[in-house]
Amino acid sequence: MKSRVLRLAAVLWVLAVTGARGADSSATPSRPIPAIEHVCIISIDGLRPDRALWANTPNLHRLAKEGTYTFWAKTTAVSITLPSHVSMLTGVRPGKHGIEWNRELPFSEPVYPFVPTVFELARKAGYTTAVVAGKGKFSVFAKPGMLTWSAMPATGSWTNDRVLSEAVRIVQEDKPQLLFVHFPETDAIGHAKGWGSPEQLAAIEHVDVLLGQLFSAMEKADVRRSTLIILSADHGGAGLTHGADDPRSRYIPWIANGPGVKVDFDLTQLAQLEVATEDTTATTLFVLGLPIPAYSDGKPVLDAFTRP
Repeated sequence: MKSRVLRLAAVLWVLAVTGARGADSSATPSRPIPAIEHVCIISIDGLRPDRALWANTPNLHRLAKEGTYTFWAKTTAVSITLPSHVSMLTGVRPGKHGIEWNRELPFSEPVYPFVPTVFELARKAGYTTAVVAGKGKFSVFAKPGMLTWSAMPATGSWTNDRVLSEAVRIVQEDKPQLLFVHFPETDAIGHAKGWGSPEQLAAIEHVDVLLGQLFSAMEKADVRRSTLIILSADHGGAGLTHGADDPRSRYIPWIANGPGVKVDFDLTQLAQLEVATEDTTATTLFVLGLPIPAYSDGKPVLDAFTRP
């Protein structure tokens, strides 16, 4: 308990020192790549990179072929869903954001990360934000006033088809400037049938079909050509589970596709570059023209772009 209190105090001090940089939401952010007007972060829960590549996934393959990618990105050392997703969407490791559990807990009051999420930083700058998530525990992102739209189960999980339906509705009706979409079933089937099982391979192929439908909805809403898509995952797995610092759990895909992004560029050509899940938030803030907090563990993946 004492260490948790000290960590919270340290984070609050950092926020007090650095928060002023992004506090003025009256000015319109100057985006480094003006053609990027929207960002869509997609997480396929439990998607191990080799399974993504082995499966019949034409939409995912096309996204990579027409964009920049690495299939050697790394998630958090704990490699579990909620802490890893919070790291993805705050840009800091679990020790800083404080969400270190992985299930719905009966808290008397809502609990949110110690540091702002990417949605909070974007919303305070005047951007519209939306979360469509397939698991009820993602309520940690639904801090009041920080999401323009949200759709997630109160408890338990949704199917990938339900997630797709909600995401398409929000895209077509509201065109949020920052959208996060979370597909849960690859993880659920991995736990039930095994990572690499035929059943999980079929689930990956089905979510790829849903990706195609989501991209079509973006086209119909006339936002696809102005959207940076970042597709990633929270962890992989082996056997019926995923675990701390297991390479089969830690490696994740990371694909960027959109205006100003290099085409058919494998980031592993840059031997010194290792993409981490925290870089997703930093890259999003970069393209939205927002400051990256000094406490961030992530960095923008500038090598993904033809020009900053």
